[in-house]
Amino acid sequence: MRKVGLSLTAATLLVAGMSSMASANALENIISNPKVSLEIRPRYEYVDQDNKPDEASALTVRTALGLNANLFDVDGLGAQLQVINVANLTNDYAPEDKSGRYPVVADESQTRVTQANVSYSTNGFAVIVGRKMVVLDNARFIGNVGWRQMPQTYDLAALIYNGVENLSLLGAYVWNVNRIFATDGNGPLNKHMKTGSVLLHGAYKVAPELTITAYDYMVENFADHIGIRLTGKVDLNGVKVGYTAEYAVQNDPSLDDEDDPLYSPNRKQDTEYYNVAVNATYSGFIGGLGFEHLGDKGSGDFAFWTPLATLHAMNGWADMFLKTPPEGLEDFTIKLGYNFGEYGKIIGIYHSFNADTDNSAGDDDLGNEIDIAYKYKINKNLGLLLKYANYSSGDDSFNKPDTTKYWIQLDYKFSASL
Repeated sequence: MRKVGLSLTAATLLVAGMSSMASANALENIISNPKVSLEIRPRYEYVDQDNKPDEASALTVRTALGLNANLFDVDGLGAQLQVINVANLTNDYAPEDKSGRYPVVADESQTRVTQANVSYSTNGFAVIVGRKMVVLDNARFIGNVGWRQMPQTYDLAALIYNGVENLSLLGAYVWNVNRIFATDGNGPLNKHMKTGSVLLHGAYKVAPELTITAYDYMVENFADHIGIRLTGKVDLNGVKVGYTAEYAVQNDPSLDDEDDPLYSPNRKQDTEYYNVAVNATYSGFIGGLGFEHLGDKGSGDFAFWTPLATLHAMNGWADMFLKTPPEGLEDFTIKLGYNFGEYGKIIGIYHSFNADTDNSAGDDDLGNEIDIAYKYKINKNLGLLLKYANYSSGDDSFNKPDTTKYWIQLDYKFSASL
């Protein structure tokens, strides 16, 4: 890797008409301590969906190249650059095939600069300006959609403070969200979503048993998300128990812009969210119970919906609830698993879905789902993931099709300092 990098640098310098030594010195004055990263993630995804005549079969590869470096020999000043290419080796899935016969696999062929930012940190403060992946807490509200081959990133200016022990504060202004989609245009389901949103997040670790997090995510023209989250871990005679208790409300947006695709002159939003979960591990065994409530739309425009989340991780891997139904959603989960150590880890999750309120037909059964995943680290750079999801529909009036999905994925990661 070092010889290739030097060869390319020398070639560039010769084209520029400079001596390679002088230009190399000039380059060293600009960047130092460079670290390169490479990820290659091939994945096969199969989808059998009852309301489509054909099964989707998607073989895709994500290739990510990254560079982190210090700038101008200034302590705390750095830059990050990352480019991701998604290549499809098959076309038997929507949206690559537009015939309408196939289910959707949201991994379109595309290439994009996914991260390009400058940062400066000093005395507990950090400033970041540019394009950046962002994940806050469990990604329920703000996530990078890392499961999809092309992730979601944010064009932002952020100020972070970690100068007090156990305290973390973040404030960010986001002017564009780079969605996972390849379709050009401006909107929630297009490549870009221009916005003028503000993210406020604070967390304080009182003790290992309790971390308190408060947030206000003001998504322009959609809603303000104001919430509090309690998390912690305790050791009960060898049984390690972790818990989450969270509550949030979604109110009318305090920020709006008539040029934004989400703009509505009469936008109303008034609903609530809560989530409680307990997870435990003991001698390799894994167990957990959870209940998540996303309120119905009530007198507002939408049920509790988090469009900037990593939604695949939330309510079943079959992705049947990427948008919350108007009647809301309640998701009761049971998790069981076992960690085999060097032989990998297996997890199974059962979801029981119900609406928050009955629909017009008087129904509330939104179905159930079984998810299973096996993860194995082949070596320090290469991992294997086998994953399965089976969704069974509930009441017919909700029009949710029975769906089966499975994935086979390899993930190779390499990083080195030059």
